[in-house]
Amino acid sequence: MHIHILGICGTFMGGLAALAREAGHRVTGCDAGVYPPMSEQLRALGIDLIEGFGADQLALKPDVFVIGNVVTRGNPLMEALLDAGARYTSGPQWLAEHVLQGRHVLAVAGTHGKTTTTSMLAWILECAGLQPGFLVGGVPQNFGVSARLGGGQPTPGGTGPAFVIEADEYDTALFDKRSKFVHYRPRTAVLNNLEHDHADIFPDLAAIETQFHHLVRTVPASGRLLVNARDDALQRVLKRGCWSEVQRFGTKREEPGGLCARGEPHAFDVLRGSLKLARVEWPLLGEHNQMNALAAIGAAEHLGVAPDAAAKALARFENVRRRMELRGQAGGVAVFDDFAHHPTAMRTTVAGLRRKLEREAGAGVSARILAVFEPRSNTMKLGTMKAQLPWALEEADLSFCLQGDYGWSAREALAPLGPKAQVHDSVDALVAAVARAARPGDQVLCMSNGGFGGIHAKLLAALGQPAVP
Repeated sequence: MHIHILGICGTFMGGLAALAREAGHRVTGCDAGVYPPMSEQLRALGIDLIEGFGADQLALKPDVFVIGNVVTRGNPLMEALLDAGARYTSGPQWLAEHVLQGRHVLAVAGTHGKTTTTSMLAWILECAGLQPGFLVGGVPQNFGVSARLGGGQPTPGGTGPAFVIEADEYDTALFDKRSKFVHYRPRTAVLNNLEHDHADIFPDLAAIETQFHHLVRTVPASGRLLVNARDDALQRVLKRGCWSEVQRFGTKREEPGGLCARGEPHAFDVLRGSLKLARVEWPLLGEHNQMNALAAIGAAEHLGVAPDAAAKALARFENVRRRMELRGQAGGVAVFDDFAHHPTAMRTTVAGLRRKLEREAGAGVSARILAVFEPRSNTMKLGTMKAQLPWALEEADLSFCLQGDYGWSAREALAPLGPKAQVHDSVDALVAAVARAARPGDQVLCMSNGGFGGIHAKLLAALGQPAVP
């Protein structure tokens, strides 16, 4: 089959392209921005890329056009294929029909932690010898790729080879406004947390809860839902109706049946009620990653992987690119890159780093956190959550924000932080300000869901050293 992908350089569509190529299909694609690293990864797989969405691409005559959700009406190629009556489908639908069919799908959904938890789960199953396929919205460092078909090892119970997928609630395509994850039909589904996000398509939290209940409706009675016990929105979702086994995580110890943690996020026991099942010791920071680990352990257990074996695998988990990734050090200052872009994610990321620094302070180490961020997501650009920014950043010693063309003032939003917050109108001005303020021992935490204008390399250069490749 020849498929031509519109919007191929997005994380999801690029991963889909890699899976299709691995499965033996001929794959071509186009995008408005064909640039590294995705362009290099795809071309290395033998995938031809076209810059732009010209109507002349109809002449390629693929068996099907696969439409990414970045494509809108008015797109020249989309209009041409509609006029021509060409065959088209969405990325999630193509994936469901050509990759996921016949597999035991493990889907990880939630506002936060999807990429990390999906990567943890895939690694646990890999260490258990199940050779899972996966599609992740990032690059798990244990694998070095964002997607693969997997080895096809049968799972216990005869439910097909395992495939782990990051289950996004964003809409599917211009012609299918359901969330992507309703196409995946998982047997094991993680519901990690649920907050209002994607304000460009969801008017409120209730609208997202409805989409999550659509996902719950697709899990069979023999399936399992792993549900964050601390999240009220998820409890409301389940009250709408649930037909599958539910395993809660993050429970209180006196609650029977649920998975909980005892200890610090970097070293903790995994308990079911009061019964100790395993112990996790690893370098990851933050209570959010502790919760992610509980979710992954519970999901892997559904495929017969013992919690102790899962914990041993997590001890060798190397996290995901752009999740507290050290980009380099210069002048005694460490520069980290993190994908956090929602206020809650920003707060938990800063809190995790703060907790680490407090542990180290006992050894006489003194360090500050300099939080550097850009409100780049569609939700943040709309200003929907600007009032939460001071709360998100209150544990940082200093905060530096890039003011873009958002239609709202970051200076006004951050005013409650007083002199602890600065706002600048360009990346270069931001870099200069951080370099002036930084002192040896500081931890500079750059948070964005985009490239942030190459700020990491610029910061390290301003501090006196090039970035780590």
